[in-house]
Amino acid sequence: MISLFPWLWVVVFVLALGVLSSSFRIFREYERGVVFTLGRFWKVKGPGLVIIIPAIQQVVRVDLRTVVLEVPAQDVISRDNVSVKVNAVVYLRVIDAEKAVIQVVDYLDATSQLAQTMLRSVLGKHQLDEMLAERETLNLDIQQALDAQTDTWGIKVSNVEIKQVDLTESMIRAIARQAEAERERRAKVIHAEGELQASEKLFQAAKVLAQEPQAIMLRYLETLTVIGADKNTTVVFPLPMDLVAPFLKKMAPQAD
Repeated sequence: MISLFPWLWVVVFVLALGVLSSSFRIFREYERGVVFTLGRFWKVKGPGLVIIIPAIQQVVRVDLRTVVLEVPAQDVISRDNVSVKVNAVVYLRVIDAEKAVIQVVDYLDATSQLAQTMLRSVLGKHQLDEMLAERETLNLDIQQALDAQTDTWGIKVSNVEIKQVDLTESMIRAIARQAEAERERRAKVIHAEGELQASEKLFQAAKVLAQEPQAIMLRYLETLTVIGADKNTTVVFPLPMDLVAPFLKKMAPQAD
């Protein structure tokens, strides 16, 4: 029996050493420990060395760094009844370790599920053109709505980015036809505006030329010179009588 005492002391020493080592926790700068005493919340400890009482106190480690959460592709029906698939990413971090542990079982899974619902809800209020052209505004709307819900969990949603909006093949063709029709409309409008400006200039030129008949004759001769420069065999050019009428009137007294 006496020979058992040295081994007993060794066992006691090992047990004491194990209990002592389990009493120490080291938390990094970006970590916090939520300490519970007999199941009740005590305080948030860290960073650095934290001593707890084994079997009486328990600690939950919480990471305070920003987490990038991928939101799976969601089927969204826009306000103008267009079905699209939209996926996004959410940037979040824990700002209150106590709430993140006590208020929700798994804050990452809960935020992911909420982001999926919020993505469908917010985008469903907008038309397809707004989804494609106003992503920054939509990102801000989703971020604000999501952040308001996760605030009670001690979670801060700092940013939301819509990654991709996938359209069906029929919708892509419809958008292409719409864009082509819009380009044709703009081309016709520009052409009509050019015709209007040209007609205004021609009207002003006609008013100036009408003030002096000799100016019209000079313009007539200039046109003949331009046509004569081409390699034409025969040119039939009508001569308006109102152009030569002033000359005929001057020649009439001489004939008399």
